Formats: sequence, C-alpha cells, structure tokens
Amino acid sequence: MYLVKTPAILKPLAKDFVWKIDTSKKIIYLTFDDGPTPEVTEKVLSILKEYNAKATFFCLGKNVEQHPELYLEVLNARHTTGSHSYSHKDGWKTNNYSYIKDALRGNQKINSTLFRPPYGHITLSQTSSLKKRFKLIMWDVISGDFDKTISAEKCLQNVINNTEAGSIVVFHDSVKAAEKMLQVLPQVLKHYGDLGFKFEALSIV
Repeated sequence: MYLVKTPAILKPLAKDFVWKIDTSKKIIYLTFDDGPTPEVTEKVLSILKEYNAKATFFCLGKNVEQHPELYLEVLNARHTTGSHSYSHKDGWKTNNYSYIKDALRGNQKINSTLFRPPYGHITLSQTSSLKKRFKLIMWDVISGDFDKTISAEKCLQNVINNTEAGSIVVFHDSVKAAEKMLQVLPQVLKHYGDLGFKFEALSIV
C-alpha cells in the first residue's frame, strides 16, 4: 500500500522531513532509490545525460560497498547522493539501536548529509536521533515503478498527473523496478522538458 501523491495535510504534521522544495521555478527533483545496481544505474545515468538532467541517488551502503566504481560514476556525473541505509531495514519493524546503527553504517560508504528512510518507515524516536545528523528526505510523488500490479503507462501517469514545480519524485534504480522505470524515465524527461522544466539534484548542504 502506498500513496502516489503525498497528502498536503500530512506535510505540516511531519515537519522534520523534506517532502517538496518550495519554489515557483520550473524545477523537478528526480530521485532514485536502492542502487547502485549494475546494468541499471548506468542506463539511468545515460538517459539523464541525454536530457541534461541532474538527480539525487539514495544509495544502499551494501550496494556501494559491492560496486564502488558504479557509485563513483554517479558522483563523476555530478549528481548528488544520499544514504538509504546500509541494508534497507524497515524502521517500523526494527528496534531503534539496530535501525540507527544500520543508517550510520550505510552513510560510512556514502558520506552524505541526506537520508531517506527505506519504505518511508521511521519512528519518532529514530527521527529524533537521525535528524541531528541528516536532512531527512521523503517525497511528493512516487512513481510506483516497483509495483508489479501496474503497467508502465500507469506508472507514467502517476508521475505526470501529480508532479509540479518543486516536486520530489521517487524512482528506483533496482532490478525489480528497472523494466518500467527505464521505459518511463525518458518520457517523463521529455514531457516536462517540453514544458520548460529543468531537473536538478537536491542540495547536500
């Protein structure tokens, strides 16, 4: 169960998180979770380059550890990176000590001031601890590229029907999401590019 568009009513109730960037400029912030993944992340980088787009990659520490050269490709392409923990623990199902330890272990490989909780699941106590170290990034729109029950067309419409100036949009550079994501991503970039939008990376400052 997930919501494609984060309800506006939720955002003021969770002020410790960044849901959307406050801007009137035609800028969209694409993000990619769960990488870097061989044969997937490289294709994402190629597509982004083709459209002169920048993005933010929320990486798993274990994947960076296994594929350091691929992580370096992301950085060399001048995208920003954030931590998505080391091993993708669910904060609602993991005790605070183990969750925070896993989050910090992940960032040892990534070294970023940005953190996105896996699944978006994080408790008040975990938030209180991690917000001292990170800018906690959620999202405004989730594409659903990981969802096996929807088509690529539905995934595309999830993004196009809900994204606006300042939106933080979630895709995944994972094996599970690759087929839909790689089909939809160029269409999203072209659609919004034709409307005069630019794609920028989230600031790590």
